Amino acid sequence: MKIFFSTSLFLLLSLGAGAAKPLNFVLILVDDLGWMDLACQGSKYYETPNLDRLASEGMRFTDAYAACAVCSPTRAAVQTGRYPGRLGVTDWIRSRFQGGKIPADKKNPSGYTGGRNRKFMVPKNALWMESSEVTIAELLKPAGYVSCHIGKWHLGADEWYPQKQGYDFNFGGCDYGQPPNYFDPFNQPKHRHPMIRAGIPHLPGRKKGQYLSDREAEEAVAFIEKHKHEPFFLNMDNYAVHTPIQAKTEVTAKYEKKPKTNQKSAKYAAMVESVDDCVGHIMETLEKHDIADRTVIIFTSDNGGLLGPTNNAPLRSGKGYAYEGGIRVPLIIKWPGSVKAGTTSSEPVTSVDYLPTIAEAARLDLPKGVEIDGTSLVDHLFSAGKVPLDRKAIYWHFPHYRHNPGPYSIIREGPWKLIHFYEGPMELYNLKDDLGEKKNLASSMPSKVKELDSRLIAHLESIGAKIPKPNAEKK
Repeated sequence: MKIFFSTSLFLLLSLGAGAAKPLNFVLILVDDLGWMDLACQGSKYYETPNLDRLASEGMRFTDAYAACAVCSPTRAAVQTGRYPGRLGVTDWIRSRFQGGKIPADKKNPSGYTGGRNRKFMVPKNALWMESSEVTIAELLKPAGYVSCHIGKWHLGADEWYPQKQGYDFNFGGCDYGQPPNYFDPFNQPKHRHPMIRAGIPHLPGRKKGQYLSDREAEEAVAFIEKHKHEPFFLNMDNYAVHTPIQAKTEVTAKYEKKPKTNQKSAKYAAMVESVDDCVGHIMETLEKHDIADRTVIIFTSDNGGLLGPTNNAPLRSGKGYAYEGGIRVPLIIKWPGSVKAGTTSSEPVTSVDYLPTIAEAARLDLPKGVEIDGTSLVDHLFSAGKVPLDRKAIYWHFPHYRHNPGPYSIIREGPWKLIHFYEGPMELYNLKDDLGEKKNLASSMPSKVKELDSRLIAHLESIGAKIPKPNAEKK
C-alpha cells in the first residue's frame, strides 16, 4: 500500500522548518498557444528547449484545458478561480478601438441581443471583468506579496486595468486583445484610432525595433531582480503568439530551412521560440538569485491554437471552437522539492484551478463570501499525480454566435465529453478512445447524453449562467 503525507505536512516540508521564506509564484499565460505547439508536447517543427526543461523539472498535464475557446473568459477565470458563466464574461471583450465604448453609467451591458435570422437571443457580453472580483494579486496582497502584470490583460479599459485589481506594477496590460505591432514602438502609425497609433499603453517604446517578447522578458527580469528579497507574484501574459503573425527575421530564416510538418509557418515557429526564450530568461534569473527552489512556475495558454498559423492535430479544430483543439492547452507546473521532476498527469484540470492552488500553496484562505469553482491541485501535485481531484466534471459555457452551429455548452466527465449545441444536435465523444472527436456517439447512447446534459444544465443553473433563449422575432 502507498501512503501519502497530508497536504499540510508536505507544505511544511517544502517550505522548510522554522522561519522559512514564503513561496514566490510565476504564472505564465501565453496567448493562443496550441496544445501541440511545444516540442515536449510532440511538435516536430517548433523548438522549445526552455519549456522542455521546465517540463523535465516539473509536472506536465496532458488533459489541461482553458476555461473558454477564446481569450477574455479564460483570463477572467484564471484571475478569479470562477467559471466565465458565473462571471458573465463569456466572449472576448471588445476593445475601445473595436467599438467597446464604456457606457456613461459605468455599468456592464445586460440583457439579450440577436437578429431576425437568429434562432436564439444571446446574452450581451461584458466590456470588463467587474472590480468586485477578487484576483490572485488581491488574494496575495494581505500576505505581503508584491505583484506585477506583464503583457496582455484584455479584461477591460482604464478603471479595470491590472493596477485597479491589486497589481502593484503593470507593463502593457490594457484593453487590447492583440498588439498593434510586435516591434518597438509597438504601434500602427497609419491606423485611424489614436491609441493604436500610439502603441501599447503602459509599455512605451524605448529600443526601436526590439521584439515585444524580448521587452516583456526584460520587464520580468527587472521585476524579479528588484523584488527578489520579498515574496512576489509575476503574472506573465505574453502577447505572442496571437496575430499579427510577426517574428524576428533571423529566427524565421532558421525555420524556413527546416523540413515542414503539418506545422509549417516559419514566422509562427519563430514566435513560439521567442516565448520560449522569455521563459528561459525568467528561469535563469530565478536561478541566478538562488530563489528558483522556492518559486512555483505555472505555464499554460488561454485557448487552443489558431488554425492557419498552427495545426493542433491530432486534436480536432482550433481556437474559437468547442472541440479539443479549441480548449485543450499545454500546462506545466514546476514546484521544486514538492513536485516530482519529469512527471506526467492525465487528470483533467482547467483555468479555474490556479487561484485555489496558489492560495493553498501560499497557506492562505480562499476569498470569503465568494463561490470558487476551481479545485486546488496541491495534493495531486505532491502525490506525483496519484491522488485524483475531488470532482466529477468540468464545464464550459459559450452562449454566443461565432462559428456554426452556434452557441454551445460543454461537460467533460471522465473520458466523456458532451457538447450541447443550442441550435444543433448533441455531440458525445469518448476522448479516451477518440481524441480526435471523429465519432459522435450521441445517437447510439441516448441515456448517456441525457445523464450528462442533465448534469450540465444543473451546473449552469447553479452558477447563474445566462442561457440562450428562443428568438420570437425569427422569421
